[in-house]
Amino acid sequence: MTGTLVNVAAVLVGGLAGLWLKKGVKESISEAIMKAEGLAVLIVGANGVISSMFTVGEDGALTESGGMLLLVSLVLGTLAGELLKIDDWMNGIGEKVERRFHAVGFAKGFVTASVIFCVGTMGLMGAINDGLYGDTELLLVKSVLDGITALILASTMGPGVLCAALPVLVYQGAVTLSASAIAPYLTGALPGQISMVGNAIIITIGINFILGQKIKTANMLPAILVPMLYNLLTLLKSLWP
Repeated sequence: MTGTLVNVAAVLVGGLAGLWLKKGVKESISEAIMKAEGLAVLIVGANGVISSMFTVGEDGALTESGGMLLLVSLVLGTLAGELLKIDDWMNGIGEKVERRFHAVGFAKGFVTASVIFCVGTMGLMGAINDGLYGDTELLLVKSVLDGITALILASTMGPGVLCAALPVLVYQGAVTLSASAIAPYLTGALPGQISMVGNAIIITIGINFILGQKIKTANMLPAILVPMLYNLLTLLKSLWP
């Protein structure tokens, strides 16, 4: 759990620094920074999708794979998320805190930061390495990245970003504690497929920042499970006589 605890601390420290920077910043400047954040998040997400989908052969030819899986994952995952109302549930928690402590914008910061910090293979594989081998290197790298991200997000979105440390603790902590059971199934192309879908979800966060539209990114989270289901079905098919 060491790597996850460091990750949680990094989010809190970065978030607190961001809140301190937020003081005295004009609303117009805050909005401009948020647009810039959106562009950066969009580029990072797009880079993750492209690096997971495309490979360069020895002859220099570009090969694409996983496009159909990405489409199916996003459609089925979003359908499941809409039925489960994940986004409404997470926003509901944030809105209760907003009313209780009069913290305007808390829900938006909480949901956005939670998705950014928890989506992707770095947290998943880092937590598994921590649980199996006590290797925290990957989570330490993620901690630095998350701390900087928390600083930037909190400077524009407020204290909700700090509370995203809780989902990080629960998610990565659970993976670390169950690493021996999960690790055997995360082989082959699966980590890359999870990364591809997770980064596609991150792209929608960038779009929300830039255009101010409300894509319910939390409702897309079940899409990450679709590649796992696909690989399980493929395995069962290969074993079928």
